[in-house]
Amino acid sequence: MNSKKTNATGMPAGVPPPWLPLSFFALGCAGMIGCGVALVNAHSAVVTDPTQDGVVCAAHLAMLATLSMGVLGAMHQFVPVVTGKALRSLVLSKITLLTWLGASWLLPLGIGTEHPLVVECGGALASVAIVCLVVNLIPPLSVRGKGVPVTGLRLSVSAFIVTACFGVLYVGDRKANWFTLSGHIVLAHALIGLFGWLGLTYVAVAEKLWPMFFLAHNEKKTQLVRLGIWAIAIGLALLAPGLLIGQQILAWAGSVLIVIGLSTHLHSLSVHIRGRNRRVDLYAVSVITSALWLVVGIGFALSAYLTIDKNHHLGVALVGASISAFAGWLLEALVGHVQKVVPFIVWSAMRQRGIEKVPSGKQLLFADLYNHRVASITFLTITIAIASICCGFAFSDTPAVIISGALLIVSGLLLAANFTFTPLKLIHLSRSVTPRRTIQLIAPPD
Repeated sequence: MNSKKTNATGMPAGVPPPWLPLSFFALGCAGMIGCGVALVNAHSAVVTDPTQDGVVCAAHLAMLATLSMGVLGAMHQFVPVVTGKALRSLVLSKITLLTWLGASWLLPLGIGTEHPLVVECGGALASVAIVCLVVNLIPPLSVRGKGVPVTGLRLSVSAFIVTACFGVLYVGDRKANWFTLSGHIVLAHALIGLFGWLGLTYVAVAEKLWPMFFLAHNEKKTQLVRLGIWAIAIGLALLAPGLLIGQQILAWAGSVLIVIGLSTHLHSLSVHIRGRNRRVDLYAVSVITSALWLVVGIGFALSAYLTIDKNHHLGVALVGASISAFAGWLLEALVGHVQKVVPFIVWSAMRQRGIEKVPSGKQLLFADLYNHRVASITFLTITIAIASICCGFAFSDTPAVIISGALLIVSGLLLAANFTFTPLKLIHLSRSVTPRRTIQLIAPPD
């Protein structure tokens, strides 16, 4: 398929209908609300024992129902655009959406309520969702010569499969007790999901979105970005086994490679920001803040390593703070990009409905499709929520955990409302100003 071909609304040919990515994004907002509720409910466990089921439930709602749901929506929209080839089937996309919705809620709730059968049902649905996703993405991701972003997406989908295999083992272990589910094993699973699946996807997608949103292009950095993506992937391939079998040399080598890979990602961001041809806006602030959380997460991780042998409880708390900061890196980036991508998708859908102008008569722009003040408030609530949960873990501060959960609930509601009510209001006003058709009665001839 010709990558330059576009449909009537200006969207590249092969891109799925707008409702598909928007459904993923909307469900991601619901996941954020659910994560906030779970955190408030498990606030005391975060301080006393971060490995309790209530905390694990909140973590899974964050990773599965919020971050993964949003990333899946981005992949369904982005992969056909960057490869110029459509997904295999819209039916597979629908199955992925529905099965992942069930999995992302049943797994955490089954863990939180200690119902193994619910966990097993969630695991089964997750397996179906991942199989459908992989089959659906094979045609576009098999296209050659599409550059570093496609390489990163191939690696991230592979990491998604590995993460799912870990999850299947855990689901089985909760019932059969095949092995001791130690903290090192859980940490290996979490890091593959965070950096292999979610992190690599963001690093790869950002290399296409940053030039567009910053109006900054620098072709000389391509080789460095490729090095960064492979460094993260190889680093995880060393770090995860190192944690599983207790080999510190492997773990350290993997950690160093991951830090190198993430450093190239930060360097690429700085190049785009310095070379931008747009003023600093909320998107730029969100992306920069996201990068700061990545640095904070690395700092917490190093502190945990230096502390855990001397003070195990504090070390585990710092690990929790580190994971929270890394999740904050991805959440801040996801929301920042969603506030750019969703207006574009909605704009195309409204053009398809024949709405090309706002009621004042001016041309419909992306900026007309959401409230900028609400978007700024959402950025603040999410940033404070991430800071609060990091402090809640690191300093065993119960009120900070409650504040974080409450702000995540508010953020999810604001984000969903901002991209729902404003377009609906425009549609209503556009209809109200459309002149009514008049019927002229013509007398029959004599």
